Amino acid sequence: MASPSEAFGCGDFRRQNVSRREALRAGALALTGLSLPQLYARGQGAGANGFGRARACILIFQWGGPSHLDTWDPKPDAPAGIRGEFSTIATSTPGLMISEHFPMLAARSHRLAVIRSMTHDDAAHLSTAHRVVTGHLAPRPNSDDAGPSPNDWPHLGALVAKVHPRSGAIPDSVTMPWTVAHPAAPGGKAPGQHGGWLGKVYDPFRIDGDPNAPDFRVPGLGLPDGVSLGRLDERRALLASTGDSLDLPAWDAFQARALDALGSAEAQGAFRIDGEAPRIREMYGRNIHGQCLLMARRLVESGVRLVTVNWHNDGQNFWDTHGDNFNRLKNDLMPPADRGFSALLDDLHARGLLDETLVVWVGEFGRAPKITAANAGREHWPRCYSAALAGAGIGGGQIWGASDRWGAYPARDPVSPDDLGATILHSLGVDPASEIPDTFGRPMRINTGAALTSLFA
Repeated sequence: MASPSEAFGCGDFRRQNVSRREALRAGALALTGLSLPQLYARGQGAGANGFGRARACILIFQWGGPSHLDTWDPKPDAPAGIRGEFSTIATSTPGLMISEHFPMLAARSHRLAVIRSMTHDDAAHLSTAHRVVTGHLAPRPNSDDAGPSPNDWPHLGALVAKVHPRSGAIPDSVTMPWTVAHPAAPGGKAPGQHGGWLGKVYDPFRIDGDPNAPDFRVPGLGLPDGVSLGRLDERRALLASTGDSLDLPAWDAFQARALDALGSAEAQGAFRIDGEAPRIREMYGRNIHGQCLLMARRLVESGVRLVTVNWHNDGQNFWDTHGDNFNRLKNDLMPPADRGFSALLDDLHARGLLDETLVVWVGEFGRAPKITAANAGREHWPRCYSAALAGAGIGGGQIWGASDRWGAYPARDPVSPDDLGATILHSLGVDPASEIPDTFGRPMRINTGAALTSLFA
């Protein structure tokens, strides 16, 4: 078994009953250009242990590998070379201590279930990103050499869209604010961020850019200059009469939905973050991460089922803190993460959406227990790390699992990225054991993990 000092660095690269509240909310949204499409087909009812409780999921992917020891799972009694520079603070959950630099989340931990026993054995960024966002091993595990491929497993949002398809201009799945990539990885972009072998029709809708920018607009929404709705309808009729669809039924569906989105005030309104009150925007933090989380709230409110918010390209290797770990965390990474996540929990709760929205905060791995003395950094460490879940019936104020005394390995109740993916699918009403056919017609089990059903109250 490897010791904490044998860490990896980037250089190694290896519900039909609609309640009065719901109807009022839908009407209020309509006044602002938003609505809940078919009220999320409400009336399905949630099953036991949270099955189908979530109408949507917001996956906050902290790209780069946050240090669990400096965030959710500090070790105040460990030697300084493991403990690090930060102090711990009490939370609203008895017995849960977290980093001093998550003060807002500490006050809201009664809404959270903190998992302290995430684990796997892949220290590569790219292949592990695939596993987090798909719930499956990458075609090439333990690799930073392989970028996106048609052989990738479909993104979790693509799987949900395949199993529970719905019509309308609102996308099933949205990813923002970029396609995650690592400048030091030979493969570049991480695999698993698209429709994979399901095909491009299932690709999540992508928002590229900074929602905090004054001139921010979502490319691909709204009609081009000089094109009216009438002209768009004429183009649609022409396409239908000429059969200009590449003779692919999937492309027909994709094309029709894209055209619907161009002329849909609902779709366009969902993405107009500038329509939010300044007070709300400030609450989330006027930075790219905070505004992406606000955008995510708008999108699930409008009907998007799965929104992935990737930690943005900050030009400094994201949460990949091989050097200057403590300054990077306390000055650049943890303050916007603390404020944004806290605001999202408060906002969803205030709008009556937290009971039906699963929120997941996780990275692809953690950081090594041992601090690298030469650069005050921590290296890759997949064998033990942390995640946090809230909403959709998740029992708040929980601690799931535990790490050992140095945070190097799970001491009990290990959780894999596959298990986390299964939990997301389960919450959204998708049986992880169900099967879908691949491109050759072979039945493929959606997920091989075990959903953490006991997390649900």
